[in-house]
Amino acid sequence: MKKPVDRIQYFDSINIQQIKERQLRKKWMSPEDVASEIDLATGSSVSKEALVAKVNGSLWDMNRPFEGDCQLEFFTFDSDEGRDALERQYGCKLCTGSCSARGQEGFHYDAFYGDLGLNEADLKRIEKAVKKVVNEKQPFELIEVTRQQALEMFSENKFKVEIIEELPEDKAIAVYRCGPLVDLCSGPHIPSTSFIKAISLLKASSAYWRGNKERESLQRVYGISFPDRKRLKEYLDNLEEAKNPGSPFIKPHGTRIYNKLVDFMKSQYWERGYVEVMTPNACDMELWKTSGHADKYKENMFVFKIDKQEFGLKPMNCPGHCLMFDDTPRSYKELPLRMAEFGVLHRNETSGALSGLTRVRRFVQDDAQIFCRESQIKAEVSGVLEFIRYVYVIFGFSFELELSTRPEKYLGEIEIWDKAEDALTEALNEFGRPWKINEGDGAFYGPKIDISVFDAMKRKFQCATLQLDFQLPCRFKLPYSAEDGARKEQPVMIHILGSIECMLAILLEHYKGKWPFWLSPRQEIVCPISEKFIPYAQQVKDKIHKAGYYVDVDVTDRKIAKKIREAQLAQYNYMLVVGEKEVNNQTVSRRDRDDSGKAEPTVMSVKEFLEFFKEEAAAFR
Repeated sequence: MKKPVDRIQYFDSINIQQIKERQLRKKWMSPEDVASEIDLATGSSVSKEALVAKVNGSLWDMNRPFEGDCQLEFFTFDSDEGRDALERQYGCKLCTGSCSARGQEGFHYDAFYGDLGLNEADLKRIEKAVKKVVNEKQPFELIEVTRQQALEMFSENKFKVEIIEELPEDKAIAVYRCGPLVDLCSGPHIPSTSFIKAISLLKASSAYWRGNKERESLQRVYGISFPDRKRLKEYLDNLEEAKNPGSPFIKPHGTRIYNKLVDFMKSQYWERGYVEVMTPNACDMELWKTSGHADKYKENMFVFKIDKQEFGLKPMNCPGHCLMFDDTPRSYKELPLRMAEFGVLHRNETSGALSGLTRVRRFVQDDAQIFCRESQIKAEVSGVLEFIRYVYVIFGFSFELELSTRPEKYLGEIEIWDKAEDALTEALNEFGRPWKINEGDGAFYGPKIDISVFDAMKRKFQCATLQLDFQLPCRFKLPYSAEDGARKEQPVMIHILGSIECMLAILLEHYKGKWPFWLSPRQEIVCPISEKFIPYAQQVKDKIHKAGYYVDVDVTDRKIAKKIREAQLAQYNYMLVVGEKEVNNQTVSRRDRDDSGKAEPTVMSVKEFLEFFKEEAAAFR
């Protein structure tokens, strides 16, 4: 029996063979050298904060020498590229790992442990070992080996051998060493483990090798790392909070905002030619088999039986819209047909996946489906992108676009996927804004455009999604009559997906309680100077209430200055002061939320104020 290769010795021997080559390349600086020179020249701390570089558009280790003239960029933890470099590989018979730092969900690594199932005690032991490695400040060292060398190094690990055998024979394979660990990885990595200031292993679960239930059962270890302990503590605290049931209770003032958002989106759908529909909350599982959800998504559905018949709470609205499209004969003259629904959806998310209002088990999706011809795709996608731009300008968001392409598990033919991805690419190019590609992150039934927004604090949130779908019309056999009247063709579906709960969560962070008037749950409060003027204050309130605005009356016996101050702290948009002069003249004196108290109040009749409020709401101020 052939003795397994000692990977560490093999790594070191290859390193020795490459010493002369590295010495020859020493005349070339590395990104780390450039960062240090920038620090010396400017007094900055680029070399301490940069985790990874980009050289001529490719991610690059900080200590890897340049190979010629190049364009250089640095990335810190606060960038997507910087977080992606924090993947730490640890395990038994290592298989594959991944980081999902773009959503700050951390990293995981699958390993084969035989019959062993990891528990909390195992995780603590592994975490202790990881922290020891961090304290040792072990560098990450890169070498490039041939396919044959890689096969020799990992000959005792059949999982790695399987991966290596699928790699091109004529291309170098990247291998990293970190202390006693040697592993395959495309990189790049942070310079050393000393950059990992705070780390926590979160959980372990079972997984199948390459997602195939017929293959070996693996143990998947999940973890997360941050550049400081404060951010890790905040994350862990939020994780505990997220373990609540995942079906939010929204109180009266929150419901006011929620309803305003729904009304706003309904008005926008109406203006853009969408028809609003309603579909059942639960459908026979046969529907979800046809759509593909029963096969690809059942574990994330709530499934139950009635009279031995299996039903599923809907996780998406689109299959119901397909039934509606197919309910009556369709002609090409009816396309594009745009359907919108504010449907209650349920998804069986795991406790660890829940996150405040942004990821819940019960939510309302203000989504829409567009049924169109292939020749209409570009125009419809462009229209949706303009729609999204309009909405985000109203809220004061900037945004970025990512095209997510075919995932590992997908429905349909590759040719159809290529056609869908080409159509979205063309629409994005014509939209005229920068966009990125997110390889392999599409939905199982089609590619998508993910729209991420930036709030007032420049924080990034993944928000709306636009998906192009050639699959569902095929699966439901949706026909429409072509121009010749005899030939039947299938439409293309464009899904516009978003959640009211998620938008509410983002807006809560964005406005920090200072809601614009049109969206505010506390639009006005009437403040009588004394008890004597409460009856007039109530009359003013009644008129404003009947006009459709949220208004309260402060009937306490506090001094007027105190009433105004309390109203400002409660973030009422306007304080309407009434006293003897206002009663005699049938007016009110308006003070704004941000008034310092030095400016003179604006005196107007109630009718004039209602006109003012109408203008503010119409302008989304």
